[in-house]
Amino acid sequence: MSQRGWICLAVLAISLTLALALGWRELWASACVLAVLFMTAVGFVLGKARYDVTVDLARRRVVVGEQAVGRLLVRNPGSSTIAPAQVELPVGRGLATFQVPRLGPGEELEELFTVPTQRRAVLQLGPVRSVKSDPLHLLRRTAGLNDPAELYVHPRIVQLANSSTGLLRDLEGLARQTISNDDISFHALRQYAPGDDRRHIHWKSSARTQNLMVRQFEETRRSQLAILLAARPGEYADPDEFELAVSTAGSLGVHALADGKAITLLGPHRATARHTKGQLLDGLSAVELNDRARPLQDQAGTIAAHAPGASIVVLVTGSPVSPEQLSRASSRLPVAAHRLAITVDPNSTLRRRTSGDLTLLTVPTLEDLATALRKGI
Repeated sequence: MSQRGWICLAVLAISLTLALALGWRELWASACVLAVLFMTAVGFVLGKARYDVTVDLARRRVVVGEQAVGRLLVRNPGSSTIAPAQVELPVGRGLATFQVPRLGPGEELEELFTVPTQRRAVLQLGPVRSVKSDPLHLLRRTAGLNDPAELYVHPRIVQLANSSTGLLRDLEGLARQTISNDDISFHALRQYAPGDDRRHIHWKSSARTQNLMVRQFEETRRSQLAILLAARPGEYADPDEFELAVSTAGSLGVHALADGKAITLLGPHRATARHTKGQLLDGLSAVELNDRARPLQDQAGTIAAHAPGASIVVLVTGSPVSPEQLSRASSRLPVAAHRLAITVDPNSTLRRRTSGDLTLLTVPTLEDLATALRKGI
């Protein structure tokens, strides 16, 4: 029932009660008119519009600021004509309404729509629902027609050049003491044994010793990047600063994945490993400021548990977090990890400083991040 319907129902109840108590004909007339209107409205909402509905998106992943284009297809699958109706398509917190004309058997209606994406989000589209209502909009009946779909609005990221290693070194991994027959770091030679890969035979040494000799290698550990994104409202001056921090984390993560690093993202809820660019940006699309998120220092203390093999740890936060707070958080990071703290501050200038073994970088814009990493500022 609509809000107008509830009001009319309340007036009907009051009129009927007073008419019984006072016997006024005017109140009886008012109650009768409202009762007739409600009975007439019931006739309009009976039955169900049986449509086949398809919602197609040109792209299910867009960057904030881009328009997502979609298509709504409504088809009459039955053998009888369906009267004109209205269908609604919820889009996040918004609602798109489409008027469907009378459709004969097998006929269909196609409507194109666009979804503006002013902010980063994960938007649920649907389920599409048919709406039946009376002319006075007293009663309203809806029925879901399809399953909902998701639209990911990714944060804006900046492309970091392949040479952007001034502050993100360790691209080749860390050597381990385990000996392997197939890796990158050469260790020694040993005599050939049945089953060894002949591609690793060292022919010069074999000719000199008159025995087949094969190379041995030290296994290398794949570089792992842990990104800790602060997510408490007090750690940012305003929502725009938080959006810049999310874009910064996304830019670093996408660049690291392209370089073959493993990624662990620590946000407001839990630590999650990201193996592809899509997974990383999908996760960042849903990140929001959260009063219940743990403070930066407490989150830093969990990195050893969530990413014990992290070779680089990047703390990303806003301007209210002081260098002293960042230093205290850094003291709780794994000892062997390289440490970088990035403070996003649109009102500052690009600068770099060090505090012990922690590098502190202040970034006013996303483009300045690319400059800093390219030049090793």
